[in-house]
Amino acid sequence: MKYKLSVVSYLNTLPFIYGLKQSELDKKLDISLDIPSTCADKLLSNKIDIGLVPIVVLKQMHNAHIVSDFCIGADGAVDTVCLFSDVSIEEIESIFLDYQSKSSVELLKILLKEYWQVSPKLIKAKANYEKQIKEEKAGLIIGDRGFQYQNKFKYVYDLSAIWKLYTGLPFVFACWVANKEIDEKFISQFNKALKFGVNNIEKSIKSLAATYSHCINPTDYLNNKISYHLDEEKIKGMELFLKKI
Repeated sequence: MKYKLSVVSYLNTLPFIYGLKQSELDKKLDISLDIPSTCADKLLSNKIDIGLVPIVVLKQMHNAHIVSDFCIGADGAVDTVCLFSDVSIEEIESIFLDYQSKSSVELLKILLKEYWQVSPKLIKAKANYEKQIKEEKAGLIIGDRGFQYQNKFKYVYDLSAIWKLYTGLPFVFACWVANKEIDEKFISQFNKALKFGVNNIEKSIKSLAATYSHCINPTDYLNNKISYHLDEEKIKGMELFLKKI
């Protein structure tokens, strides 16, 4: 039997992909690389068995099973989930919401309402919306595309950094979720493979270095910005976030 997996197609999942590819599970997996919103849709529509999915999915499923102690999280600034703007948050009139995102959109809504206490118009964006970010029109950009915009706007609001400032807790963007009971032996092997990848970040980078040339310092990003262990503090942060949406 092959398990169907959907994994986020961003640099931050590279250690996971590397670990799975190096493991004895490689031949037992059918892996697709997708944007976060597609990972979620595939799991919800039963097109896959396990997905590295935005955590908002946990509110939408009756049979959600978190199958790993690993996640895509951040304990402070993450660099790849940011609100970009030419003007300060108080002057923003409208915000384009990244179509690739689910959890980050909800996080932004929480921060706008509770932390900044502003209410700009929110626009569901389509491909190439980044070009429309100017003057009083801001934009939420997630994933690897965010690297190229870090120095192009006067204001860059890193959402997980602000969440940490607001709540004192780390933020979990995505975790490994199954829509059915999964064999315990498989789960054990699966987590062993993920752990191997996280413990060998340098090797994972070297294996696909050319693919991620858009990131100036992938070693710093994967080691110091992304936090992979779904520990107690991250679970607290995740539970608080899910209560707020």
